[in-house]
Amino acid sequence: MTLTVSEEKNIPTKTHVLIFPFPAQGHLIPLLDFTHRLALRGGAALTITVLLTPKNLPFLSPLLSAGVNIETLILPFPSHPSIPPGVENVQDLPPSAFPSMIHALGDLHAPLLSWIASHPSPPVAIVSDFFLGWTQNLGIPRFEFSPSAAITCCILNTLWIDMPTKKHEDDEILEFSKIPNCPKYPWSHVSSIYRSYVRGDPTWGFVRDSFRDNVASWGLVVNSFTAMEGVYLDHLKREMGHDRVWAVGPILPVSGDNRGGPNSVSVDHVMSWLDARVDDHVVYVCFGSQAVLTKEQTLALASGLEKSGVHFVWAVKEPVEEDSSRGNILDGFDDRVAGRGLVIRGWAPQVAVLRHRAVGAFLTHCGWNSVMEAVVAGVLMLTWPMRADQYTDASLVVDQLRVGVRACEGPDTVPDPDELARVFADAVTGKQTERIKAVELRKAALDAVQERGSSVEDLDGFIQHVVSLGLNK
Repeated sequence: MTLTVSEEKNIPTKTHVLIFPFPAQGHLIPLLDFTHRLALRGGAALTITVLLTPKNLPFLSPLLSAGVNIETLILPFPSHPSIPPGVENVQDLPPSAFPSMIHALGDLHAPLLSWIASHPSPPVAIVSDFFLGWTQNLGIPRFEFSPSAAITCCILNTLWIDMPTKKHEDDEILEFSKIPNCPKYPWSHVSSIYRSYVRGDPTWGFVRDSFRDNVASWGLVVNSFTAMEGVYLDHLKREMGHDRVWAVGPILPVSGDNRGGPNSVSVDHVMSWLDARVDDHVVYVCFGSQAVLTKEQTLALASGLEKSGVHFVWAVKEPVEEDSSRGNILDGFDDRVAGRGLVIRGWAPQVAVLRHRAVGAFLTHCGWNSVMEAVVAGVLMLTWPMRADQYTDASLVVDQLRVGVRACEGPDTVPDPDELARVFADAVTGKQTERIKAVELRKAALDAVQERGSSVEDLDGFIQHVVSLGLNK
């Protein structure tokens, strides 16, 4: 039975759906933003429960404070020998402990099954992050949520199903001939999770099975939109053997960038500083929530900005630990660039900064959330991918969409300051083709989230499908 959203008032009982984010900031935030839109759009048709562990509950505060009717399920974080007591988020772990986080969350299977069985009105479906494929085995339809690009989903599915292996050196090129546009990457740019598994590490077996469960999931929700990745969305539908693939992006905060953290400069000061700058002539520099540059990289970037002569805002992430090789070593830099450079130590209001008329370019690590925020702002991207799906995102941005240019590549690469200076200067004075395409893609993104836009229609389609599951159970 198909039900339109406008007919929700005739539904006798609400349809219950469970949301389960993965505890990493880049995964939590987009799924919770999707949950917010789901609650607003689903209206009286849905009961929404969000599953979190205790220390991740603050991430839900923006939704709860917005008055959205969302219930919470708090389950204790399972203990794991490789995860220190009290740690419940990927940001607080070294990269080597990443599989431990996936394993630990897998131990929520039994308590989650018990909760579903004992609930007076149990959920008819679960929407869970693509690192939580094991939720496919809870006895209810599972919808995979991808906080990454559709092309990333294509690549991950191919890796874990076809299981390609490296034959020679790390610079060996791996081609994905079954995927549209035949993407190809050096082996070192392929998912580090996958590379760890094929090296023979037995602890990754659970992770392998979890990714394979993604391919068998009942449906897929992607933070992307048809005009940007239609060819890959169509491929996913063919690959999964059904049309239950919904592109609902760009998923952005419903009411501004209200996830502030500690910083050295107030939001008001950042905005007033930008107000005094010329349109499209400021370069914004930020590497996301996890990346910390080495001492050498920081010095090279500072030198490049200084030599370029451009106006810039640089969000510097403070090091988590005292480490002489990493972190902020910018003594005297602020004084030398006074008047044309603003350095923010800590959190920056990225959505607001990117959307400011003065910002024309964005040096980014190419995390998918940052890419989507830049797309909505219509800002030229200067790419510096370092890990995970960032290489795929950078290639999509530069080679296919042509809304960016390469600035650097790799977690340990130290860029040439003179070359960086040239890239910065050219970004705000040249690159007309890329800048025009960035503006065009922005329009397509905004069109997608307007009434009757492709992403709104997909969101409505998802809600209709979930409601039909409740009516037909």
